[in-house]
Amino acid sequence: METKARLTRLASCSGCGAKVGAGTLSALLEDFKTRTDPRLIVGFDRSDDASVYVIDEQTALIQTVDFFPPIVDDPYLFGQIAAANAISDVYAMGGEPRLALNLLCVTQGMEEEWIREILRGGYDKAYEAGVIISGGHTIRGSEPLYGLAVTGFGHPAKIRMNASAKPGDVLILTKPLGIGILTTSAKAGFLDDDVTARICAQMARLNRDACRIMQKYEVHSCTDVTGFGLLGHGCEMAQGSGVSLHLQTGAVPFHPEALEMADMGLVPEGAYRNRDFAEAEVTRRTTVSRAMEDIFFDPQTSGGLLIAVAEKDAAALAAELAGAVPGSAVIGYVTEREETALILEA
Repeated sequence: METKARLTRLASCSGCGAKVGAGTLSALLEDFKTRTDPRLIVGFDRSDDASVYVIDEQTALIQTVDFFPPIVDDPYLFGQIAAANAISDVYAMGGEPRLALNLLCVTQGMEEEWIREILRGGYDKAYEAGVIISGGHTIRGSEPLYGLAVTGFGHPAKIRMNASAKPGDVLILTKPLGIGILTTSAKAGFLDDDVTARICAQMARLNRDACRIMQKYEVHSCTDVTGFGLLGHGCEMAQGSGVSLHLQTGAVPFHPEALEMADMGLVPEGAYRNRDFAEAEVTRRTTVSRAMEDIFFDPQTSGGLLIAVAEKDAAALAAELAGAVPGSAVIGYVTEREETALILEA
């Protein structure tokens, strides 16, 4: 739709690039008094994508929340992307999303039609995912924000945590990287319409198919690659699992235009925060250009799933994903812990 002004100009940062740096929240929450419950099998102490509470032998409750500033100028598309991003956390846990609550912040003088279109985009994406938006909360503030608090369900034995990868697993990524760099470039006016349309379609695409397909196989660990980038989220998976992730740099899917833009210096601030977090845990066994590393650290909005699957099922899972999920690829493997959590190799 046409807009009289640029929605992204109302925000100082955009999408998952607004996320507070990895490791910061855990330090802030250190020593807080909290209750424990044996039914809470995933909480904030796990750095996982959502919390998981076991209701009975067949049912686990999955809860998550995610919201951010505009990453595109089209309000309807912004609503779709924000909703897809929030819902993705449930898919990353191997669950089915069912309910959601809107979270919306509007600015003084923000056009009512924009507000309506943001909400309509969120409702349409939730409908596509089979999610009921049952309410929400709206406030006024200095920057527009939108997202969802999402509730899903799964079988307790089929919850996929981000800290349970095993040596011998094969790593699969289900969406190409470079979204943060390219949306930064679009905001600066350096991206053509075809590339912009391609990355917007990717961000608005649900991770539902990837989740449902992976549940057929022996998947040990999963996370969605969002604000902390491939290396940030990969570092959390490796550290939590006590293993090393070997990333075969030539196999990692990415949008080729992102490499050119990174070479020009159009890299979002979040990529530097991600580098600060994970740099000490990276060993390089091959030469990787600075621009390519920027892509690996790049914060993704509504990114793909990073899946650690048993070697015996890897080929079948990769083949099925390739037929249903554009851009998915095998990108590496898992070993016993080596000198660092992340190892870049040819």
